[in-house]
Amino acid sequence: MLATVLTKFYSIELFKKAVVKTTAFFISFSCLSIESIIFVELKNKCMTLIKSISGIRGTIGGKIGDNLTPLDTVKFASAYGTFIKQKNPDKKSVTVVIGRDARISGKMISSLVANTLVGLGINVVDLGLSTTPTVEIAVPMENADGGIILTASHNPKQWNALKLLNEKGEFLDAEAGEAILKIAESDNYEFSDVDNLGKYSKLSGYIDKHIQEVLKLDLVDVKAIQQADFTVVVDAVNSTGSIAVPALLKTLGVKCIELYCEPNGHFPHNPEPLKEHLTEISELVVKEKADLGIVVDPDVDRLALICEDGSMFGEEYTLVACADYVLGKQGGNTVSNLSSSRALKDVTQKHRGSYKASAVGEVNVVKMMKATNAVIGGEGNGGIIYPASHYGRDSLVGIALFLSHLAQSKLSCKELRESYPSYFMSKNKIQLTPQINVDEILVKMSEKYAYEEVNTIDGVKIDFENEWVHLRKSNTEPIIRIYTESVSQEQADSLAKRIITEIQEIVE
Repeated sequence: MLATVLTKFYSIELFKKAVVKTTAFFISFSCLSIESIIFVELKNKCMTLIKSISGIRGTIGGKIGDNLTPLDTVKFASAYGTFIKQKNPDKKSVTVVIGRDARISGKMISSLVANTLVGLGINVVDLGLSTTPTVEIAVPMENADGGIILTASHNPKQWNALKLLNEKGEFLDAEAGEAILKIAESDNYEFSDVDNLGKYSKLSGYIDKHIQEVLKLDLVDVKAIQQADFTVVVDAVNSTGSIAVPALLKTLGVKCIELYCEPNGHFPHNPEPLKEHLTEISELVVKEKADLGIVVDPDVDRLALICEDGSMFGEEYTLVACADYVLGKQGGNTVSNLSSSRALKDVTQKHRGSYKASAVGEVNVVKMMKATNAVIGGEGNGGIIYPASHYGRDSLVGIALFLSHLAQSKLSCKELRESYPSYFMSKNKIQLTPQINVDEILVKMSEKYAYEEVNTIDGVKIDFENEWVHLRKSNTEPIIRIYTESVSQEQADSLAKRIITEIQEIVE
């Protein structure tokens, strides 16, 4: 029998009913698209610490090595700091920028990280409450040697994480990430004596600097947005988007109705900006007769939009709309990952550009964007990467580009959405057990469909004439993700069911 649990991302209740008796703790060592997952059986609850090339994340509390405890936080901050010092052996002083989202554990984790770096002789510039893209732009603006963002992105409040940046304010590549993991494994750190401790400084106002950088972008049409006299409802899930998004909108002359915009870290609903979590803002947009709704995740690198009738614009289409606007102004190439909608390819080809798909993960998208000189790219989860600003997902940039597009088009949000090709996705996952050979499943599926267009750079993606399926191991959970897209929801679901049945047959 297949010892798996099939769940829909949009059905948490189905998942709860299907949870297997034995849960799994796993560590994911990720090298681009290659992962090695180690499962350790735990009793009663899942205590999780995830180590990968992009950083470390886990749940607060519990035992060392099982969760993101203070000692685990110090260990990996020490490994990162040691790596940065090794990269800059001739520098008299090394500087790292840090910033955090508003989650409850943020102040504790931030203090641990800052003081660990100071103990290594590293100067720390602390932005305090910030966003992921704000820290990313601050690293080069402050001539720093790296950065750490203290956020677990869309994960619930019990999670936190250290997301690691290089001197460009970009996520580390596989080689750097592996080097840090090795340092952590060996516990090979050397701390500074009392006369050579690093200096700690707090630097306020960087979100405002970030907003000013967004307003300077050539394609951000401030005048058109102001003249459009938009009314927008904002759900910032009580994290740092509560500071950044209303401030940006007010600067653009947009009337802002705030929903969950207190940066206290008490998330009022699941912070991942998916349809099933956004019923309140959908209702409020209609009630207030707003032009649209804007939703960001806790660290403000994912952007979801609500149409004036309360319907979802669709996270997949956030990037599509922004790319349509940018390509209409300057032309060029685009990149998204293999699990993103075909709609971006259609829009890119409409503007006579070239589209490429990368492995899943921001670092992979950025690498492909640089290789193809893409003018815009991102991921289908609402992540907009606009190189004219910086190589990182940035909801503030996405908001400014989208509102410029909406203002210039003189269409409603719903009308703009309906102007794009309509594709429908089905997002499923199969829960793994140690007995399942994932690589064997992926190989057999690629062989079964060898006569179709098959891409194996990250799992297996099979492109059919009017639809596709992407199978891949998750970087963050013990699951196989099964994404399908087709011209109707019924056909996308049907394709997913067929593929799941075929996987069951392979395992059995």
